[in-house]
Amino acid sequence: MGKPNNSLTTLALQKFKKNFWGVFSLGIISCIGLISVFAYLFAPDATKNANQMHLAIHSKSPGFNVEMLTIPSGIESDQNFISQLFFGKQNTDTEIPIQSYSVNNGVLSYVEYASDGLKGVEKEVELTKFPNSDYKNFIENRTFLFGTDKYGRDYLSRILIGSRISFFIGFIAVFISLVVGLLMGSVAGYYGGKVDAVIMWVINVTWSIPTLLLVIAITLALGKGFWQVFIAVGLTMWVEVARVVRGQIISAKEMQYVTAAKALGYNDYRIITKHILPNIFGPLIVISAANFAAAILIESGLSFLGIGAQPPMASWGAMIKDHYNYIILGKPYLAMIPGVCIMILVMAFMLVGNALRDALDVKT
Repeated sequence: MGKPNNSLTTLALQKFKKNFWGVFSLGIISCIGLISVFAYLFAPDATKNANQMHLAIHSKSPGFNVEMLTIPSGIESDQNFISQLFFGKQNTDTEIPIQSYSVNNGVLSYVEYASDGLKGVEKEVELTKFPNSDYKNFIENRTFLFGTDKYGRDYLSRILIGSRISFFIGFIAVFISLVVGLLMGSVAGYYGGKVDAVIMWVINVTWSIPTLLLVIAITLALGKGFWQVFIAVGLTMWVEVARVVRGQIISAKEMQYVTAAKALGYNDYRIITKHILPNIFGPLIVISAANFAAAILIESGLSFLGIGAQPPMASWGAMIKDHYNYIILGKPYLAMIPGVCIMILVMAFMLVGNALRDALDVKT
């Protein structure tokens, strides 16, 4: 008979599975992660950054329905499937919202969409523009489930694709902060003395600089862009991790198991990585969950200042910035939808962090 596996990892996993909100939140995070990776597969507007604009139908309410005429450009794209799946489709066709259309003598006549009960401009296009003159395949009834933004872009598609930045900035920023924070905090806490004094001086100087100001300085040094924001946010969040790790290691290195490890002749690297760090995961998980929330908020602040994700790239923070004034203009959902998405994602990570902290707590 095999012996039951009673390792700490197995016991922690069993405790985590009993936490309903922790498991439920982990499911939400997994779903958002899946959507963010394959966003263009789920988005109704699969063009790059979901940036297909139709100014005639801007700021329409959720569930808005309109007929859409697509006029082929005749330009064939050499983009492969993988590129379309992860980076969006390069669309060269022209899409036009229309009110009505008719066909006479080889000419398609259509009336462009106009809101407020007005009649749009009448235009014509030769049927030869369409392959085999089959124009019917290029006219579809399109529904915008989340409505359209102020530029007439499909809001649902922007939300789905915008999840990429808000989701991955948390992971990458937390990863960078953990790598730097663990290294600095471990060295300072374990060796102490002058090494601790120098590292604590660096930590205190970094801590004294306002976070947003430091992020702005790093962003301006690295340049505006997608990855620059990720690195800048990560490099400003390591201080909290380092302080927590330092304090935990100062306490842990006096424990008997560390003394025993030294007596057995283990080197410092093994003692820190194999004995001390596994016993301080609880506080690290909680601080990482909090840093995830902070990273999203910092990215939102950078987008508001115009140095975050650059247009036309979609991000939840930038979408709130673009539409916050619509809260008092009768269309608050334009700012509330991305706000609720941020709230759900942040809440899910906080609940998972709390559940893992309880599961890894050896005292319980």
